[in-house]
Amino acid sequence: MSRRKIEMHHYRQALLRMRQGDSDRDIAKSGLMGRRTAASLRTLAGERDWLATEQPAPDDATIAEALAPSKRAITTVSTLEPHRERIAAWLAQGVSGVVIHTVLKREHGFTGHYSAVRRMLDRLKQDVPPKTTVRLNFAPGEAAQVDFGAGPTLEHPAGGQRRTWAFVMTLCFSRHQYVEFVWDQTVATWLGCHRRAFEWFAAVPARVIIDNAKCAIVKACIRDPEVQRSYADCAEGYGFKIDPCPPHDPQKKGIVESGVKYLKGNFLPLKSFRDLTDLNRQAKAWAMEEAGTRRHGTTGEAPLARFEIERAVLLPLPPVAPDLGVWSQANVHPDCHIQFEHAYYSVPFSLVGKLLWFKATDGMVTIYHDFKPVAAHGRTRKYGDRRTVNDHLPPDAQAFFAHDRAWCLEQAGRIGPACAELIERLLSDRIVERLRAAQGVLRLQKSYAASPTGSGLRSGAGA
Repeated sequence: MSRRKIEMHHYRQALLRMRQGDSDRDIAKSGLMGRRTAASLRTLAGERDWLATEQPAPDDATIAEALAPSKRAITTVSTLEPHRERIAAWLAQGVSGVVIHTVLKREHGFTGHYSAVRRMLDRLKQDVPPKTTVRLNFAPGEAAQVDFGAGPTLEHPAGGQRRTWAFVMTLCFSRHQYVEFVWDQTVATWLGCHRRAFEWFAAVPARVIIDNAKCAIVKACIRDPEVQRSYADCAEGYGFKIDPCPPHDPQKKGIVESGVKYLKGNFLPLKSFRDLTDLNRQAKAWAMEEAGTRRHGTTGEAPLARFEIERAVLLPLPPVAPDLGVWSQANVHPDCHIQFEHAYYSVPFSLVGKLLWFKATDGMVTIYHDFKPVAAHGRTRKYGDRRTVNDHLPPDAQAFFAHDRAWCLEQAGRIGPACAELIERLLSDRIVERLRAAQGVLRLQKSYAASPTGSGLRSGAGA
């Protein structure tokens, strides 16, 4: 049987019963404390004249002060006292007691037992202030919290099992949620989830509190985080402020619950899903029918009921949805193209070797130099596809591609039948590609004019 801790009110009740004439045996039978403890308390009370009924009973502070000297005090000095600062530093680094004991024995000549290390660690931990947290209150429409975490594994359309990811946006006042499962955590997915979340709420919060996800924050910093350019455009387009919590300190988000943690504990267990579409369909139904109607443990109200209050003060959706393009950078290759997602897009040849910004939307890729657009292409998702504008190529390359087979045959026909026959024979060679030879023949017309009969070329005046 474990020893029961005797609280101050137990001592006070026992003292009052002693003043009423109860014996130590009576007090022990009542369960307040054992006979030995009662006897010690009676001795202490007699020394301080507490048993005299004509005197007022002492208060709790007086009893506690009198009992304190009777508690066993540590009077011995630990053999580890010379190593206190060293052990404290190791404790702050998270080194375990077993490792500390081993290192002290190996490197500092300590011969004591591990229990001495454990007692020293207990004393040092008592000197460390306890971790505290502050629950933040949010006004209606003030903020939303975004969580991104691992979801269930499903069959991917491309084949094989793949992990899904859960995007959860929670309005901090009402606790109403938007839930979506996706295949990746790319910038484009992150932006798309925000758009669909705002459309779900039919409104926008004043600020969005996020962790330092790579798809949102390029460089995490307590005072001056660097926001991903694409996400900054999204915030500007919808009119909300980005509020990244300090790195390695998610408690600064302030909200009392993790959206993904709540989702995993209350939606995913004991459910099966055919595919991603079925998973998202069930998730949205759960957000409205269960999560939205539950009595919230902190607010004491249903999130959907509080959302009716919050809806009126949220920011309206913009009249035209912002163009949520993904910004990135790429070097211009010697072939006058940049590469994006295994496809190639041309830029003017004068920019070869430069690092350019480009913005990719669902339908377009626009490339910028010195903040000005220098090329725009329809976006392709075909692996290895090339989108080329001939005007972007060097002059000699433009001429080569412009003077193709059809052009050569057309020009030869204009010069004369003999020239047309020669060009046709050159281009019909099944072994060697003779396009450059045909182009060379046709360039002769710059030096030799056509014959009067139109049957071929004749020498110019200087021949």
